[in-house]
Amino acid sequence: MVRTIALLLLSVLLTTACNKTSEKTAQFRGPNRDGIYPGESLLKKWPAEGPEEVFYTEGIGHGYGSPVISRDLLYVTGTVDSTAVLYCYELSGNKRWDLNLGPEWVTNYPGSRSAPTIIDQLLYTATGFGDLFCISLADSSILWSKSLENDFNGPLPRFGHSESPAVHENMVFWTAGGEEHNVVALDRRTGELLWSSPGKKERSAYNPPRIITTPSGRNLLLTFSAYHLMALDAETGELLWTHEQDNYPLEERQPGYGDTHANTVIYEDNNVYYAAGDGNCGVKLTLDEEGALVGEQWRNKSFDSYMGGIIKIGQHLYGSGTAKPFLYSIDAASGVLTDSVKIGRGVVIAADDMIYFYSQNGAMHLVSSTEGKMESISSFRIQQGTREHFAHPVIDQGILYVRHGDVIIGYNIRKEES
Repeated sequence: MVRTIALLLLSVLLTTACNKTSEKTAQFRGPNRDGIYPGESLLKKWPAEGPEEVFYTEGIGHGYGSPVISRDLLYVTGTVDSTAVLYCYELSGNKRWDLNLGPEWVTNYPGSRSAPTIIDQLLYTATGFGDLFCISLADSSILWSKSLENDFNGPLPRFGHSESPAVHENMVFWTAGGEEHNVVALDRRTGELLWSSPGKKERSAYNPPRIITTPSGRNLLLTFSAYHLMALDAETGELLWTHEQDNYPLEERQPGYGDTHANTVIYEDNNVYYAAGDGNCGVKLTLDEEGALVGEQWRNKSFDSYMGGIIKIGQHLYGSGTAKPFLYSIDAASGVLTDSVKIGRGVVIAADDMIYFYSQNGAMHLVSSTEGKMESISSFRIQQGTREHFAHPVIDQGILYVRHGDVIIGYNIRKEES
């Protein structure tokens, strides 16, 4: 009998361990939402014509949502004839399936916005109308959906809802922007409302939220509404603190003015860093061990990225300028400008200690950095695709994936084995 109980306990422990190991999250801007992708032995210089093209697909519909790769499958959303479509591709380029999600955003930069979030066999994605979906990857079926307007009375922002869902344990979070249901946590398996916060009663701000864990073990949800960075207790929804974007006075605050905050925050060593080009620009905040706001450490008005993301490598932050077409580096401790390279406005990610900068004019740059000093090493131009170069690139298993409108191209950036 004792032996039987012991075997049962061992079986439960092994099953639990396997389940925890299997639930890896694939999401916007990499495993930690910080723009840093895993990878090593990547090229430190590209051929003049660019790296070898090893993946290509077209016909995914227009949009700006980044692809996400999980278990050797690529997922991306696009707009076809005003309908939102979720696609699944093998890494060979063959389409495995597609799924219609209903109407998609067709005004003010029409096209898909949301990058999917995948954990275990469930995928979460959304449309520009704020419709949130949970999809089973086992059979590509919709398990549940929620409407920003109908379920949470949330107003649509001027350029369409652009949030990529954040997931933590059994919850998926959504910034609905309603006065009552401003930020909500839903049971990620059923869609049941777990908690709702009125926040600051402001509309959403295009922000992909971030879950951080403080030294005390407290989990915080950090997200922007139109004029505030908000920190909420991820378990209860309690609003813990806010940081106001004070560049627009109250009487001038209206949709499209000071409310675009599309960069996910960076968190490290009890410090929160953000770049809100339509708000306070570059900011460093310090928290205590419980996650309470201690104070603002610095601001840098030149660090003014709207939507290209920021990264932190060592003791420096990197991000695109908006007022001026530069890639900037600033000292994370002081906020002082360290260097600038005039290569355009765009998106910044990193892997294997190199910076990848995708400019809005379609050029892909490989940039080295040493203690904040940068050098553009190589570049090539993305020729295929349509409309704006806004989508954030993705790196997976040594392949750089670039979405430009209705195409995705994959480039081999691995070093050749000697």
